[in-house]
Amino acid sequence: MGVERAVTRWYVQRQTLLEEIARLETQLASVSAENRQNENESVQEDADVVQQLVQAQMKLRLLGPCPKPMMG
Repeated sequence: MGVERAVTRWYVQRQTLLEEIARLETQLASVSAENRQNENESVQEDADVVQQLVQAQMKLRLLGPCPKPMMG
């Protein structure tokens, strides 16, 4: 029972991180594509999104591989 719980928790965390990374990449693309009048604000917003994206990718890397394969 403990192994299944650990595997399920890993999959939920992984899926949450993947969704967050996809959302941040979409947000970064839309912010970069917009032509803003105030360039400083745009640059700061880009930097914030990039920092959040890097942190999410680092969390995904630290999550590591699945604790135990579901099948096999």
